[in-house]
Parts: sequence; structure tokens; C-alpha cells
Amino acid sequence: MQRQHLLLLVYLFENLLRDEMRVVFRTDASLQIGTGHVMRCLTLADALRDRGAQCSFICRPHEGHLLQLIAQRGHQSLALPVLQEGRSSSRNVTAYADWLVTDWFSDAVDTKQVLNVNMASESLEWLVVDHYALDRRWEQALRSNARRIMVIDDLADRPHDCDLLLDQNLGRTEKDYCGLLTPNTVTLIGTQYALLRPEYAALRPQSLARRENNSQLRNLLISMGGVDRDNTTGQVLNALKACALPTDLRISVVMGPHAPWLPKIQTQAAQVPWPTQVLVGVSNMAQLMADSDLAIGAAGGTAWERCCLGLPSLVLAIAQNQSSGAVALQHAGAAIALETFQQIGEAINSMHLFHQTDSTLSKLSHAAAAVTDGNGCARAADWIMESIHA
Repeated sequence: MQRQHLLLLVYLFENLLRDEMRVVFRTDASLQIGTGHVMRCLTLADALRDRGAQCSFICRPHEGHLLQLIAQRGHQSLALPVLQEGRSSSRNVTAYADWLVTDWFSDAVDTKQVLNVNMASESLEWLVVDHYALDRRWEQALRSNARRIMVIDDLADRPHDCDLLLDQNLGRTEKDYCGLLTPNTVTLIGTQYALLRPEYAALRPQSLARRENNSQLRNLLISMGGVDRDNTTGQVLNALKACALPTDLRISVVMGPHAPWLPKIQTQAAQVPWPTQVLVGVSNMAQLMADSDLAIGAAGGTAWERCCLGLPSLVLAIAQNQSSGAVALQHAGAAIALETFQQIGEAINSMHLFHQTDSTLSKLSHAAAAVTDGNGCARAADWIMESIHA
């Protein structure tokens, strides 16, 4: 009986610690930045909440922000002051400095003010930063506001003062961060830590089994990011007109609600030779991918979602920071990287010309599935939660 009481006390104590754990995310979404940074932070926040943490987001309300979505997902949504677009400062030296609209010092001051007003009496366990415009200077300025700092990065191009760094990219190694981190920084690097929602791992067996039994091209998925500021989707649809696609093909186009070219794409989709549906702000992306035979997509975070489900893909680097990812996917045999829209037709037509559609899709699927198993977010969340007992 005494042992049972002891176990109960341990359980209650551990859960008390878990209930008190506060995590704050500093990240942004906008028409310039896109939605990927906020979305992957939301995925991690959901996983941490499932493990007992309370999560809040601090974001600048740029045009195309996702503060409302964050609140709808059940997390505290805190807005930084609105700033006039186009401001610049000599304080900023990072390649993506203009994403802030202000300088790193002013952003740090604003962030500290939001934390002091909203969490002055609460202990902040983790501050998670996912922003290409922020570096060691900002992190050092916020050191006194949190016990630990975590950075989510893809670039390995600037120094950080953090306790934990996560880089989910294919081909990335610890050596890429040599000289950029403090000696005690823990690193979670590679696609085994890809921050995917749990439905991807859940649908993985079904999706892979479906591809073993059917490698015909019948369902094509087009997804060029939540914003697609440069209308890559429209150019992809134009390129498909020159492709030798099956007559019974069905096309699904996925776009975000803030995509500036959405009305034009909806009109354009009605003129494509194959039945084409335009889906906006979908909540079942994993199922759409599992049901698709080929995807044309950006080489950003959704690439790991496609890989988890073994979805063969043609990838385009729609931003400079996606170029290395596209190359890595092609080197792994997990996707066909394209440099021009003309190559979309060349890639698809070559499959049919040499009757290689089945074998090409099958090879791409197997290589893609080997990239990530979809459990990376759980691994990262478990590490973060276990850190409070260290």
C-alpha cells in the first residue's frame, strides 16, 4: 500500500510540473514570409499541449498573419505592435532582416513587453524562436525571460545563443552549425525530427500499402505553399497543358485563404482540360496526399509530409531558401527537382513516352518513404518535456 501511495505522489508531482510548464513561440506569418513557420510551430505546440504544456504565440500582425488560426487551435495568441511595412534599420544584418519590418533590438523590446504584461507572474520554461531574421543578439536579449531557449532553423547561416536547436532538413549535419552555437547547445538535426502533424504518421501505413498495389497516375495534387505570392500555381497549371496526361486524371489544387492569386486560380482551374478542384484552407491535407499518385509542390516543409506518405513528387524551389532542399530530395531519389516550369511537361511526358510511369512513381515513392517516418514532432516534444526534469 505504501508503494502505491508513493507512486501516486510521484505521478501527481510530475503532472503538477507538467501543468505549470509554459512555452512561448516567437514566429511570424505574412504574404512575404509565408505560413510554414507558424504552421510547424503550431504542430509542435499541439504536441506539447498533449503532454501537459501551456503554449502561447507572439506574432507581428503582418498582412497574412495567422493569429486568429492560432487562437482557433486553442493556444494563447499575442500580437506585437503593428508597424508600417517597409521600415529598415542599420541594426539588422541577417539575410532576412526585412521580414521583421523593424530591427532585432526593437523586436526584442516589444517581445519582452508582451511577456512582462501577459506572463509577469509566471515561470516561462521555454522560449521557442522560429524566425530567419532573428539571431544570437535577439536571443541574448531575451535570456532573462525564459529558463531555456529553443531555435528552429533551416539555414545554418547565423550564430545562436540557445539551449536547443532543431533543423529538420535532409542532408543537414551538426558540422553545418560549427561555430554558430554555444558549446552546450543540444541539436536535433535531420528529417527524423521533421515537425509533422500526427495524422501523417497515422496514415503512413495505409498510404504506402496503396502505392504498392497501385502506381497508376490518376490523382494529381498541386500545392505551392499557403501564400504562393508569385503565382507559381498558375504557371504550373499552364505547364500541364503541354503534358501527356491520362484522360481520366483528376487534379486537386490546394491554396491558403490569404493566397493573393486565389480568384485567378479558381477561374483558371475551370479551363484546364482535366477535372480540377481548388481547395482552400484544407484541414485534411494528409488524406489528400495519401489519396494522390503524384504531387507538384514546393520544396519547403510540405516536402517532408509528402515523403512520410511516400507520395512521389516534382518539386520547385519557389524561394531561395528551398534550393538546397530540392537538390537534397533529388539526390535521395525522393523527388524530381525542376528548375523551370517547362521541365514539368518534360518530366511527365518522358514517363509516358517510355512507358515508365509505374516504375518511376514506385521508385520515387520508396525513396521518399525512407526520408522520414512522421514521428519527428513526437521525438522533439518528448525531449522538451523531459528537459524539465534534467
